[in-house]
Order: sequence, then C-alpha cells, then structure tokens
Amino acid sequence: MLKSEFIRSTFQPKLYQSFYILRSRRSIDKKWVMAPPPVLALALPSETGRVLSIQSHTVQGYVGNKSAVFPLQLLGYDVDPINSVQFSNHTGYPTFKGQVLNGDQLWDLIEGLEANNLLYYTHLLTGYIGSVSFLDTVLRVVHKLRSINPGLTYVCDPVLGDEGKLYVPRELISVYREKVVPVASMLTPNQFEAELLTDFRIATEQDGRQACNILHAAGPSKVVITSINIDGSLLLIGSHQKEKGQPPVQFRISMPKIPAYFTGTGDLMTALLLGWSNKYPDNLHKAAELSVSSVQALLVRTINDYTKAGHDCQSSSLEIRLVQSQDDIRNPEIKYKAELYN
Repeated sequence: MLKSEFIRSTFQPKLYQSFYILRSRRSIDKKWVMAPPPVLALALPSETGRVLSIQSHTVQGYVGNKSAVFPLQLLGYDVDPINSVQFSNHTGYPTFKGQVLNGDQLWDLIEGLEANNLLYYTHLLTGYIGSVSFLDTVLRVVHKLRSINPGLTYVCDPVLGDEGKLYVPRELISVYREKVVPVASMLTPNQFEAELLTDFRIATEQDGRQACNILHAAGPSKVVITSINIDGSLLLIGSHQKEKGQPPVQFRISMPKIPAYFTGTGDLMTALLLGWSNKYPDNLHKAAELSVSSVQALLVRTINDYTKAGHDCQSSSLEIRLVQSQDDIRNPEIKYKAELYN
C-alpha cells in the first residue's frame, strides 16, 4: 500500500460537534462539521520516523526514557514516551518515591491513541520492564502497532540484569525468551542477558558470536551484545542476518574499561543503535561505531566533570552528562572502529 493510500485509509475523518459564533457572541448556532485529520507522522512525516518508547522515567537523573528520548530527538526522530514507572530518582539512591504503571493503564494509553488515529509508529523501543503482566501488555502493543504498520521495527533492550545479578523476577526470562525475542527486530542484551536468553555460557568471542546466531534463529535479524568481558577486555559484538538462512555479518568493537559505574548508559546505547541503524539499515557495524563513539565521549566528559568538581568517581554511581554531550550525540567523531569477522 502506498503511503498516500495508507493516510487516506487510516485517517478517516470523523464527525465532531463544533460550535460556531454567528453575528454576535450571544447568537450561537450548533453545527456538525468534518474534523480535519490529525497532523502527525503520516500527514507530516519526519525524515527519520516516529518512535514509541516504553521505559522508566526519573524526575532527576538520566535513565530509561530520560536517557533515550533526548538523543533520539537530536538524531531527528519524533519520540512519544510512555513512562512505565515515574520515580523521583533511580533506585541506586538510598531511597526513592514514585508510581508504577500497570498493564491495564498502559493499554488505556494505547486505546486513547488509537481512538484518535494517533497510533502509527515506525519504531517501538522498550527497556526495563518489571513484571510479567506489564510485559504481556507490551506484547499486545507490538501486535497492535504491527496491525497498523506491518513494517514496524521493534528494538528491545531485554533488561534482566548484569554481571550475574538479576534485576527482575526470574519468571520474566522465559517470557522474553519465548515471546519477546521472536517478535523483536533488534535485540541489545549485555553478556549476562544474552546468556539468560540463549541458555548458553559466553566465555570467548566465538561464544558471543554463537549466542548471536542462537538469537537470530529465534527471531531478530539484528543483535548487538553491548558489553562482553573476555580475558580482561571489554567488547561489543554485533551481528546482522540480512536474510533468513544466510550467515550473518558479524563484527566486534573494542572498548576501554572506565573505572567508574554509570547509570543510564545501556538505555542510551540502545537508543543510539536504533537511531543510527535506521539511518544505515544495511550497515549495522557503522551504526555501532557511531553509537559506541558517542557513548564513550559522553563517559569521558562525565568523568572529567566529576573529577574537576572534586568528586571521587569510584565512590558512587555517576549521573551521565547527557545534555552537555549533545554535540557528541549528534555528530560523533568515530574513534572506535568495528572489525569484521571473516
């Protein structure tokens, strides 16, 4: 279906009761008129796309949507965030306050968008999800969005844990493995998450490549294991299977280990991979080079700024300097090059 045909079929004008003032303020004539279609992604499409991002939100600091929306906007995307939680700050602080969105409330928002013909998206991005019921509703959202736009790209950061520690209830692992991975377009796990999703231990680079192959067989054509610790080295391993049944293009990027702990970097990395891989759809290693270079420049700036302020960067987790790094997000200098595997 051509885009113009889709616009006509999707945005069918509805009758809305409107009131017009005639001749004087006291003379009001009630009329029924045809309301114009909403001027959004279809009527005025962006050059890149419209992203629905379902992630956490903090009032202070940069994690979840706070770490993903702004970078995507800098790259030219229209982003509509749904906040799965709204907390005062991230949970690494001594205390936090806030609210958690449940599955029914998420679906209410989706129905509200659909009722006004506002549910056309080119991309869906999901991050931390804390319950099976909410994840099941996210799967309903995937199917709903693809019923409207079959070409929807679903980028999933399967936030399960890191370095052997689970962040979520264990029952989410099977839901991700059996239901989410098969419908994802791109998956961005860390080493621990990739091991959980594949039930396969990653101890070598070849293991990382094999984990990507296992995930390809389950669904997504693009897989980026965003951090793998191999013999003291930190690597990103990416894999793009351009056609089912064909061997994927695989690559690695070596990254420095920075002696500090940051929050929000995984959310940022996945957002950048979405943004750049859409601009370079057949060149995932190029998208990864740009994404890694942006993140590393941001981390260096964060370390430098905290150090200048007299802070011991190893004493606590650091809030990333996102706004101050916007030039490195928009126009990164590629300092980290991908090495293609044979």
